Amino acid sequence: YWGFSSFKSRQEAIIESVINGQDTIALLPTGGGKSICFQIPALLNEGICIVVSPLVALMADQVKNLKEKGIKALALKGGISFDELRTLLDNATYGNYKFLYLSPERLQQEMVHNYIKQMNVNTIAVDEAHCISQWGSDFRPAYRNITILRELHPLVPIIALTATATPKVLKNTIDELKLELPNIFKDSFVRKN
Repeated sequence: YWGFSSFKSRQEAIIESVINGQDTIALLPTGGGKSICFQIPALLNEGICIVVSPLVALMADQVKNLKEKGIKALALKGGISFDELRTLLDNATYGNYKFLYLSPERLQQEMVHNYIKQMNVNTIAVDEAHCISQWGSDFRPAYRNITILRELHPLVPIIALTATATPKVLKNTIDELKLELPNIFKDSFVRKN
């Protein structure tokens, strides 16, 4: 799908961790290929990957790129009607989609919970995972509710992705997301340029 013959540093180990069903943390620099780390396991396994992202533009960009590769993906954006939301969730549940992108705020809706509970979820990806800790309730209070995904699908591996996390933020992120003995992968943030 992507046209690469090899992985960037740490990607393969992260992917193997997720495929093996382990909760995983990927600390990679911007441009380090974090999205591949959940996209490949999701494609290899039956079912859908739930991706929680705080950035609407990033969600739209990733969905567009996946669709261009012939991969079924959709995003639940703001400003859609109740009927449109239900149609999108029906498509995600029954339409053989591989990726469902949504904001942490969208994840607070009971209807979204009910649909996700019915889905065959293979991976849960939390992008910008440091937001659950670093800014906490001051930045995106809804990040605190991401753990509903753990309750809805307790056996599905969670991959938390970020380019920013001090040791304290990392520990707090693990606690807040209720990650179970996560494999932690960190790549160098030093750039030659």
